[in-house]
Order: sequence, then C-alpha cells, then structure tokens
Amino acid sequence: MLKRAGGRRLAFIEPLMPTLVEKPPEGDDWIHEVKFDGYRSQIVIDDAGVRIHTRRGLDWSSKYRDLVKAARDLGVESAIIDGEIIVLNEAGLSDFAALRKAITRQQQDLYFVAFDLMHLNGHDLRDMPLEDRREILTEIIPEGGRIQFSQALPGDAKAIFHLVDQAGLEGMVSKRKDSKYRSGNSTAWLKTKAFTIDEYDLLGVEREAGKPAFALLAERGTGRYVGSAFVTLNREMRERLWKRVQEHPGTAPKGMKRPATQWVKSGLIGRVKHLRGDEDLRHASLQDFREE
Repeated sequence: MLKRAGGRRLAFIEPLMPTLVEKPPEGDDWIHEVKFDGYRSQIVIDDAGVRIHTRRGLDWSSKYRDLVKAARDLGVESAIIDGEIIVLNEAGLSDFAALRKAITRQQQDLYFVAFDLMHLNGHDLRDMPLEDRREILTEIIPEGGRIQFSQALPGDAKAIFHLVDQAGLEGMVSKRKDSKYRSGNSTAWLKTKAFTIDEYDLLGVEREAGKPAFALLAERGTGRYVGSAFVTLNREMRERLWKRVQEHPGTAPKGMKRPATQWVKSGLIGRVKHLRGDEDLRHASLQDFREE
C-alpha cells in the first residue's frame, strides 16, 4: 500500500549510505550495480520546480542547469530520485576528474544515473521493497536522455566483480532486493571497490602520536603532489622505513607546510594501492617501498 505524503514542497531526504566490504555478498537475495565514480545527488521535483541536492543536502541546481531541464521533462507531478551525477570518458567509464571540469565548463557532458526512487506523485515509497521501487523508477525514465537508469548486472557476484575489476570500473554496489529505504549507514547496501597499484615518489612521512602514519607521495617524473597513503606495512618494514627517512632527511617541497612531516631525500619509491579513476590518490595505502 502506497502512503500519501502531504505537502506540496518536498524536503531533501538524507541518503542511504552503503557499507564498504572486501567481497560482494553471494546469493539470490541481492542485486548488483556498477559503482559510478561521481557525485551522489538527489533530484527533487514538486510544485516549486526541480532541485538537485548534493549528498549533504546542498542545493546545486544552478550548477546542473541541463539536468534540471531534463528532470522537468520526466512528466511526473512530484518525485525524489536518488542517483549519481557522472561524466563519461572516451572509454565509456565514469571519470571523476572530468566531472569537476564539466560542472563549470561543459554542462552538456553531465549525466544523472538514477538508482532509487523514494517519492512519486504524492506517495512515500521508502517502505516498499527495493525491487518494486526500481521497477517504478524504470517506468518514468525515458531511454537515451541525460537522466538514465542504473541497470542491475546479470550473473553471480564473484563473476560480476571480476568483470567490473577487469573493465577498470570503480567497483560495484550490492543491494538487498527486499530492503526498505532507510537514511544513514546501512548494511542493506554493500559496496565493493576495485583498486589498482602504482608506484610514486615518496616525499616524506607524517607521524603524530596517537594517529595513523601517512606517506606523502608525488607523481613520478613530474613531482606533482598526488596525496597521502596510510602506512600499512608490517612492523619490520615500518621500522626500516622510519630508519631510511631519519638517515636521509630532505626538505619540504615548495609551498608545502606540514609540521608533523619528516621529509626524505629523493630516491625512495612507494608502492601504493589506491582506488582507481582519479588523478589524485583516494583510499590509498602504502604496501611497500624500495630504493630508486
């Protein structure tokens, strides 16, 4: 039974946030979708017009003018749609770095990939099973537009994740077919991320008492700072790293002021596991290091 939601102006709904896991869940109780590398967003349509909110509820409608126009053409009285705003690269993969540029310069490159529906035409759908919400969602999204539907991937979870990894995608999201929509962190949705391993110049190590240690890294050949990575080495390797840094102190790169960092002379290469799909490091960890 659909519940009638009163009021003409709809409020932003805090999104349901998936739990990160090492491996996707097995079994027939789940659907699996591509995890897009973009901005989690929410389209709200009501008597006041169309608004597009960020994951934290900020109104970014003015930044997404073309998508607002596309949402107006959905032909619904009111709706709240959960999804991801993305830009595709030449290989057809979502490109996070290109997304940031497109928002200010190339609006025509933006897509909204819809994967859930919380409200439609005066009815609150959040207590409905996910499968039913998605079935309704497919009926209101036309093919070939700027707003697209996130299709479920066929096959078993292990095989799907292997293909996702091989294709160079960010990962996958697994969702319980019968789950209700509940804001906040949830184990009804699980995300499994695909990582890659690359080598970077190790600039220094940031160490503060009571806090995790970080390795500061730069792109090889250019010296461009790309971010930091958790130091996840075993005890023996950590001690070897500390010794190497202390015996070969360096100076901070120009413009970088980090008081807790011990800089090291060039010649140390870090092997880093990180989430693929961006120019800078995200969810990165130092796996090993070697001399140049």
